[in-house]
Amino acid sequence: MSRKGNNTAGILAGLLAGAAAGVILGMLYAPEEGKETRKKIRNKANDLKDQAKDKYGEVSERVKDQYSNISSTFKETANSVAHTVKDGYDKYKDQIVAKTTDVVKDVEAELNDLKS
Repeated sequence: MSRKGNNTAGILAGLLAGAAAGVILGMLYAPEEGKETRKKIRNKANDLKDQAKDKYGEVSERVKDQYSNISSTFKETANSVAHTVKDGYDKYKDQIVAKTTDVVKDVEAELNDLKS
């Protein structure tokens, strides 16, 4: 994940932890019965858990999309490089064959001149 993604996840985790701590402290100091306070803490913890699951799902989807985009880009680049290398090989192969043919003809001509 990019550095921006790491920062976002860190900020999100910090906000959720801070919110949870604030809610719990507020409930503990509220003038209510212990049973009612524990119920509120449990409900709030469940709410925070659900929010965390939702955020995890969103971040997970973004990461999958980014991976897919990066993977596609990599494949396209690799294919492009492969085609460029193949085209270069074909170009130079043809040039080498042509030069070799010229050298063979020159050698044959020289040999023929020597025979005469």
